[in-house]
Amino acid sequence: MTPTAPDATRRPAPILAIGSVALDSVETPHGGAEEVIGGSAVFFCAAASLYTGVRVVAVVGDDYPLGELGFLEARGVDLGGVVQLPGESFFWAGRYHEGFRRRETLVTRLGVFASFDPLVPSAWRDSPLVFLGNIDPVLQLRVLDQVRSPGLVAADTMNYWIDGAREALLAVLARLDVLFVNDEEAMQLAGGADLGRAARWIRDRGPALVVVKRGEDGAVLFGSGWTLHCPGHPVGRVVDPTGAGDAFAGGFLGFLAGRRSWGRDEMAGALAHGAATGSYAVEAFSIERFRGLSREDVASRAALIAGARRRAGVGGQAEMWTGGQE
Repeated sequence: MTPTAPDATRRPAPILAIGSVALDSVETPHGGAEEVIGGSAVFFCAAASLYTGVRVVAVVGDDYPLGELGFLEARGVDLGGVVQLPGESFFWAGRYHEGFRRRETLVTRLGVFASFDPLVPSAWRDSPLVFLGNIDPVLQLRVLDQVRSPGLVAADTMNYWIDGAREALLAVLARLDVLFVNDEEAMQLAGGADLGRAARWIRDRGPALVVVKRGEDGAVLFGSGWTLHCPGHPVGRVVDPTGAGDAFAGGFLGFLAGRRSWGRDEMAGALAHGAATGSYAVEAFSIERFRGLSREDVASRAALIAGARRRAGVGGQAEMWTGGQE
């Protein structure tokens, strides 16, 4: 598919976001946090709402502290699609080991999320941008069946779905404009050990753009015959990397929501803003770093990231926008 920018207007286009709204307990080398708000939709909204309005479709249990999402509502996040049901909310507990290279899942309880059947409110079905968080591809397809001709559809996925729901995931790919994955996921999905070839394999099955998230090393975007490279932002003290990938996606799509066109220059800016919001996410537990954050803060860090790229520019591989082949 080929993404289509919304008509130029004064207001950025709203984003429809579907994903988990969860409670997390996290242990890291720098401490821990118990039953804090988390989930793919929450981290995405924390970043994207710095740029535009976000419409959320999700499910929570009657134990979920929805009041803690009030600051997101004040920033333009519409929780009208969040259904609260009797029972326990999705809960995840994990431990990060020294250096944050290994994450251990301690507890996963799906709670009411196990029966999640996403229903997009009728007034939202013409949303121009759609983000499908890292959930079962079968649910992602149900959402796509409810929306009407969005200009851009982006999705995230993970190893679990690549292995366990491959056919449904391939059906999702055929209806995407952008896929967010990391190196391992891209190569697992394509069945090869070369990242460029894996990206081309994925693109041949639907998405016009493949964004490979590389953590502290930034990201790479693969298009048709061109590649954009974006460095990461050096974070002095990583506290908790949970949700950083969703925050990256929020910054990336949030930036595009306000653009009048979606060419390679705009994609380069989206990468820098995604890297910036992702780097803010790791500086605190949960979404705490986003509570006092402003759009100007993110723009300043994105400019630093772009500046670092220019200073380090040595040939095509270091350029934010290159003419390199996949």
